Amino acid sequence: MTATHAVPTTRRRRWRAFFADRKGATAVEFALIAPAFIALLVAIIQTFLVFFAQQLLEQVVNQSSRAILTGQAQAQGMTQAQFASAVCSNVVILFDCSGLMIDVQVANSWSSTNTALPSLTYDGNGKVTNVWQFNPGNQGDIVVVRVMYLWPVFLGPLGFTLANQPNSNSRLIMSSTAFMNEAFVNS
Repeated sequence: MTATHAVPTTRRRRWRAFFADRKGATAVEFALIAPAFIALLVAIIQTFLVFFAQQLLEQVVNQSSRAILTGQAQAQGMTQAQFASAVCSNVVILFDCSGLMIDVQVANSWSSTNTALPSLTYDGNGKVTNVWQFNPGNQGDIVVVRVMYLWPVFLGPLGFTLANQPNSNSRLIMSSTAFMNEAFVNS
């Protein structure tokens, strides 16, 4: 056998030995699976946080709107800032009270209640410029309370995101409740 024939045989043996060696197989398999697994974990955690925040906001709105429903807010002459403070006192975790947007409106009928997500407008700095109403109504009025919050979300691996606001990494979450004010005595 000449030296020219020995070189390809040696290379073939090296390649066969390389492919037959199983010492690093687990690490390679993990490297192939890890990105998808981590992306799935990030997506699950982010989705959980958004749903948990949404449920917490629902609870806060239901507790806070009782002051309007029972006439306590009207009897105290509560302003929008005072009602916002009452809402913030029910927030225990997760929310920055300065980011809560509170809208209280009186509707003429049940079919005309506005419980939809509002279209937000932004200034040049990315701050919401909408003006929210505060009209707790009188006894027997149909009242809609909407509390909104821009929840920060992050872009996950593989392009997963829950953001629903243009040009931002945030999701508008909202809780609304509609009720007819109880009969109460104005004092």
